[in-house]
Amino acid sequence: MTNAWTGDSPGAGKLPLVDAVRGYAGQGLKRTLDLTVALVALVLLSPLLLAVYVAVRVTSPGAGFFRQTRVGLNQRSFSMYKFRTMREGCDQTVHRDYVLRLLAEEVEAEGGLYKLEDDFRVTRLGSWLRRTSIDELPQLFNVIRGDMSLVGPRPALAWEVENFPGWAMTRFTVRPGLTGLWQVSGRSRLTMLQGLRLDAVYVVRRTFWFDLVILLRTVPAVLGRGAR
Repeated sequence: MTNAWTGDSPGAGKLPLVDAVRGYAGQGLKRTLDLTVALVALVLLSPLLLAVYVAVRVTSPGAGFFRQTRVGLNQRSFSMYKFRTMREGCDQTVHRDYVLRLLAEEVEAEGGLYKLEDDFRVTRLGSWLRRTSIDELPQLFNVIRGDMSLVGPRPALAWEVENFPGWAMTRFTVRPGLTGLWQVSGRSRLTMLQGLRLDAVYVVRRTFWFDLVILLRTVPAVLGRGAR
């Protein structure tokens, strides 16, 4: 018979009930933070979002938003939103081959960055949106829907997950984030495996206060382009 107050049961050690309660409280705070910040940001940034949407539509043929299937909490798939930064109908083979080489540690940094330079698929406006991270802002809708959190591991593609090392799978025990420890610690200045290790570190260290620290570090990282 289990004691409802302490979590004790015959033949078993004590369950860390206090830690469990704190964990639930922390998740409640995290979700409250997600909803509050995402809703306020959408209201304040609505003129910018509208202007960018129109600019994307006007400067190149195609939709204003880009929707892509990503892998989230418990490896469930969801549709992630971004502003479109590439030309319509581009072949993704170049990007896929590059990421697979990153995971195999077969890529040397160019100019200190691990990213495709001079990608012909990216529009001129799209290049600016990526440098400023404005292309990521539609993910605020994902945060409100509960697909994502403000802070968490980078949302992964299904074929990327298939090539992740086993130890990296802990990243799917939390919601993916709009920003995260990887993003504020160097992002494209790190190898992909280094970034995945930071995702694993976040899963272990995550607290409400740690999320606040990462959010505060995101602002200078984006403004200084340190995360790109």
